Amino acid sequence: MKRVYNFSAGPSILPEPVLRRAADEMLDYQGSGQSVMEMSHRSKVYGGIIQTAESLLREVMGIPDNYKVLFLQGGASSQFAMVPLNLMTGSGKADYVLTGQWATKAYKEAARYGNVNVVASSKDKTFSYIPKLDPAAFTPDADYFHICMNNTIYGTKYHTLPDTGNVPLVADVSSCILSEPIDVSKFGVLYAGAQKNMGPAGLTVVIIREDLIGHAMEKTPTMFNYQTHADNGSMFNTPPCYAIYITMLVLDWLKNEIGGLEEMKKINEKKAGLLYDFLDRSKLFKGTVVPEDRSIMNVPFVTGNEELDAKFVKEAAAADFVNLKGHRSVGGMRASIYNAMPMEGVEKLVAFMEQFEKENL
Repeated sequence: MKRVYNFSAGPSILPEPVLRRAADEMLDYQGSGQSVMEMSHRSKVYGGIIQTAESLLREVMGIPDNYKVLFLQGGASSQFAMVPLNLMTGSGKADYVLTGQWATKAYKEAARYGNVNVVASSKDKTFSYIPKLDPAAFTPDADYFHICMNNTIYGTKYHTLPDTGNVPLVADVSSCILSEPIDVSKFGVLYAGAQKNMGPAGLTVVIIREDLIGHAMEKTPTMFNYQTHADNGSMFNTPPCYAIYITMLVLDWLKNEIGGLEEMKKINEKKAGLLYDFLDRSKLFKGTVVPEDRSIMNVPFVTGNEELDAKFVKEAAAADFVNLKGHRSVGGMRASIYNAMPMEGVEKLVAFMEQFEKENL
């Protein structure tokens, strides 16, 4: 059996023990005589899966009791509309910080539903840093303040959260959820597409403070109203059953094999450190992000020569380091080193890069 080192930004690598367990249970989940793919979501056995997934997520992330966990569909992109439709209903105002393509898309969608203020942007330097925020630029009566906590394409991350006072902080955490501990109580809403650090594509997780539910705009579609899903235990319609099951297995792996998010953070920082240390000393490769804003999940880098970049991506793929091509909007390379990427994968990638440098300088 062949397994490559998959550096895809998403859908991305999953822990091998999770895939093996899913394979073992594919035809017969725990004596039910059915695959999770084919069982009724209303069955007692599937009810156990979705309840276990939620309880594990609450335990692993330390989610307070006054927050709801919603298992939804539509990707994080659907949240670009759901957030304003449900939250921008007091003053009709919201603050957004633009740190990349996804934050910008979220802002543009929200602008369809109310008055949106751009507090700051890092577009002037191709989103290669997290802008310093001036509280004087905040909207005092905003219904919420939105950030994209980790910017998958550009490899930047907030290491200090903005102090928004009584204004609920909303964060897209698609590419950093479960990579390190998060103080959930500092946020009104956290949302994430699962296909980077949680499970396969098809599941979107929303963690929302209960007092923010129940105020949706009159025109909000039923399926876009958080209340709909909160009242029905994420079972208003058929949920993404198998994606939730795999996420349950990932959370079990995180808790019992890794030892929780503090341990996961140590591993992730060590992996990222290996790669950044090499980039900082390399004479051929260089990172593209301001050092203090570097992500530990997504590491973009370039050689400065497009032809050499293409050669590297091609030779890396031939050596079983796949999906290293950078996003089409920025070029170069990007190594996404999510939780499931083993240390060995990063060590071998760095060794390959060192050899490539010797041969191409």
